[in-house]
Amino acid sequence: VRLVESGGGLVQPGGSLRLSCEASGFTFSSYAMSWYRQAPGKERELVAHIMSIGSFRNYADSVKGRFTISRDNAKNTVYLQMSSLKPDDTAVYYCYVPRLLSWGQGTQVTVSS
Repeated sequence: VRLVESGGGLVQPGGSLRLSCEASGFTFSSYAMSWYRQAPGKERELVAHIMSIGSFRNYADSVKGRFTISRDNAKNTVYLQMSSLKPDDTAVYYCYVPRLLSWGQGTQVTVSS
């Protein structure tokens, strides 16, 4: 299993970023996918989750209405579109496959003016 995140960076408050996680080594379309994040000094927390077919998604209360998780099974990729970013969104964001207990290496998102 290999998960490679990309798209992180430095953005001003109110800005947007789109994270991508390209997966390989398993049948991507058969697995639910998640995004987690971990801020300095805090525990890793679930941000968003999407089922394998993509019809069901759920979000942490702190990101509802601002973040959107999606997937492209033809590209073996899951996305996290982040809008109206706040300084509290600063964290390392990780891609995760719950059924395989597999993590990506993470991508840093910093929201700061």
